[in-house]
Amino acid sequence: MAGGEEGSPAAAVALLLPPAREERSSSRRRRCREGCPGCRQEEASKARAGVPYLDFFYIWVVCLAAALPIQSLFPYLYFMIRDLKIAKEEQDIGFYAGFVGATYFLGRTISAVPWGMFADKYGRKPCIVISILAVVVFNTLFGLSTTYWMAIVTRGLLGLLCGILGPIKAYASEVCRKEHQALGISLVTSSRAIALVIGPAIGGFLAQPAKKYPNLFSEESIFGRFPYFLPCFVISVLAAGSCIACIWLPETLHFHNDDKVEAIDELEAQAGDSDLDAQKAKESRGESTKNLLKNWQLMSAVILYCIFSLHDTAYLEIFSLWAVSSRKFQGLSLTSQDVGTVLAVSGFGVLVYQLAIYPFLAKYFGPIKPFRPAAVLSILLLATYPFMTNLHGPELKILINIASLLKNMFAATITIACNILQNTAVTQEQRGVANGISVTLMSMFKAVAPAAAGILFSWAQKHISGLFLPGDQILFLMLNMVSVIGLVLTFKPFLSLPNAMSM
Repeated sequence: MAGGEEGSPAAAVALLLPPAREERSSSRRRRCREGCPGCRQEEASKARAGVPYLDFFYIWVVCLAAALPIQSLFPYLYFMIRDLKIAKEEQDIGFYAGFVGATYFLGRTISAVPWGMFADKYGRKPCIVISILAVVVFNTLFGLSTTYWMAIVTRGLLGLLCGILGPIKAYASEVCRKEHQALGISLVTSSRAIALVIGPAIGGFLAQPAKKYPNLFSEESIFGRFPYFLPCFVISVLAAGSCIACIWLPETLHFHNDDKVEAIDELEAQAGDSDLDAQKAKESRGESTKNLLKNWQLMSAVILYCIFSLHDTAYLEIFSLWAVSSRKFQGLSLTSQDVGTVLAVSGFGVLVYQLAIYPFLAKYFGPIKPFRPAAVLSILLLATYPFMTNLHGPELKILINIASLLKNMFAATITIACNILQNTAVTQEQRGVANGISVTLMSMFKAVAPAAAGILFSWAQKHISGLFLPGDQILFLMLNMVSVIGLVLTFKPFLSLPNAMSM
């Protein structure tokens, strides 16, 4: 039996089927799977014992190219809206900036489910290629925007047509053997962490190059006439390179038109289970999927995740606007380079924290227990931000870097805990659908966050005095209230925890 055909799943299927049926099924399976790219990739993965480093590298580059347009925007968004001359007053800049940030997430919310359906029907690779081409085209056009509405439309189309978020996770788990799936999915996460470092640096240092580097770029050049084109162009070039790399990406979706093949695959996977048991298990999974929205343990974790995602996105929008706004409006009067540096340092610090520090916290305290302390410390830290306007020079830059780093570390701790709570609330077979629900709802909240933050920021700048608190303190107080709501919802009866977990 050991090492022979009888010990294999195919042999088990052969024992269960009559000889004539076995022969017909075998020939049918060969016929249906002939030319199927998913089957070809699956066989290649089985034959290759090692890690598919090249495929993983391509995935990492593609994810990085898709994430950079989001992170590179914030350091120069305030100046871009100012130069587009849509705001009648300086205090209105935040109002219009919020909608530019929101349109991307709104487009992604609308297209998330259709892109998933497209990837399931036509393949992962076409979805990835179209998404990267969208980055190349619409990110470039965004940098060439001469009007506010051109910026809004190009940003919205970028979010609408860049549907890579869900399919790339599926692709990363399908392009390799099962023992390497965790590494593949972690590459998707790590590429976004790297984007937190590279993106703000690109946006902060390459925006307005004719002013910053007059010896290299003249005011008459294309980069002088379009001061925000250079960071977009650099990202688009990287995206074009990753699009070329997609040529070598194998397709992983199975294209089988015969339902009987799926029945045989099910029987083969069961390795001896009866057809009745397999059918019951399938029906049970389908029924439980329909009940996911009734799973309060899952939905409470998803709602928490959405609330803190709303807070984090609104914080990033407000921080980027507040840091570069004038001192007369209680801002910090930093440059886009300063903001890019702060965000890049924070991104690098969070990456080091996730790789080197957080594993020790999770080992000794568990992944869930740091949730509430991180939320409380985040609230206390954010309450100190308005008072930083009293600082100047190196003291301000050092303190704002430390504060931003700590704030992002607390946010990372909360996000990891929310993800763990979601995944432990469902069975392994339901996690794909559960994460799909989570991503869709999270994108809706992220679409609201920049617009709401921009409106609130603009209001705060118009009400610096005359209220019970200065406008900037009310601004951060309102931002903190979102965290307070999230913190309150971590307690019973709202949050339902698995028996093995405690907070």
